[in-house]
Amino acid sequence: MIKRTKDAPDRRVARTQMALRDALHSLVREKDYDDIAVKEILDRADIGRSAFYSHFRDKDDLLASTIHDIIGPVRFAKRESGGSQSDKLLWFSLPIFEHHDGHRWTSPLKMGPRARAILHERLRKILVGLIGQQVKKSRREKRGESGTIPTAVLVEYLASTFVLVLEWWLETRSPLSADQANDLFRSLVQSTLTANGL
Repeated sequence: MIKRTKDAPDRRVARTQMALRDALHSLVREKDYDDIAVKEILDRADIGRSAFYSHFRDKDDLLASTIHDIIGPVRFAKRESGGSQSDKLLWFSLPIFEHHDGHRWTSPLKMGPRARAILHERLRKILVGLIGQQVKKSRREKRGESGTIPTAVLVEYLASTFVLVLEWWLETRSPLSADQANDLFRSLVQSTLTANGL
């Protein structure tokens, strides 16, 4: 009984946020992101203005939160237990490419450069956290092998390079498969990882 009472608000919050994200996602298929008003999102989601602003600062904040629809499942993706250290470090890359590959040929989202920049910056920040944890763990395990590049710089480089390749792959509608795009990303960063003992 206590557990149900405690969890109920969390489920309501999750449902409200999902309804708002779904509404924005459907609207972006119909019109340019910059032309969408918060009122249209509220009407589509059937959510009140006060509920919207209790969860999000503005439309851009809602857009940035949609990155969790991508990252959420990736967090639970099976990490490679075998393979090289770099395979363990870059476990997130293929699942993200595969997620996008399933959607990129369907009706395109009318995002525009500003909306894409918001999403890609949020993705980069999340990846910095994910990669940073793994790099620090790997360097702790090796103790004396700290590498030539400071951890913070290395982590930013890996996250930014991934977002760069993902952005290029999506915006150019490259014919590369998810596996090939993943191979391209890894080929760009592998020598740096190797030089740093990762």
